[in-house]
Amino acid sequence: MRRMIGRGLAAGAAGTTALNAVTYLDMALRGRPASELPEQAVADLARRTGRDVPGHGDLRRNRLQGLGALGGIIVGTCVGAAAALVAPMARRLPTAVTGPLLGAAAMASTDLPMMRSGLTDPKTWSSSDWLADVLPHLAYGIVTAWTLRALERRTS
Repeated sequence: MRRMIGRGLAAGAAGTTALNAVTYLDMALRGRPASELPEQAVADLARRTGRDVPGHGDLRRNRLQGLGALGGIIVGTCVGAAAALVAPMARRLPTAVTGPLLGAAAMASTDLPMMRSGLTDPKTWSSSDWLADVLPHLAYGIVTAWTLRALERRTS
């Protein structure tokens, strides 16, 4: 079980790297700024749990930005670990199926809580907003699924 979760964490980390690479490539190509949603989610979570993110001005914003990025890494590795736990049931599915499913799971893991807290509403997103969210998560899912399968073959 520990080995299985370890493979999932590693696969999720690889997928998270792919997600970040696609996101940063999109930002570089289109000249768009980074999303502020991750830091807004951290600030909202801190407020709802009665915690404070210390600092003022840039110091606090920088902490929120760092915590938002760390939150994304945590979600990516946890989805990878969960994928490893269900991998025995999903082995019969090709990576072309499991990849998009994992991407959708990672996307839902971040977007749904932000929707519920009122930070975003996908009904108002433009086509480019959707692409900026779907394509990195698709890359995440494909890389996570592929890495998980490769690690399973290697350790079997």
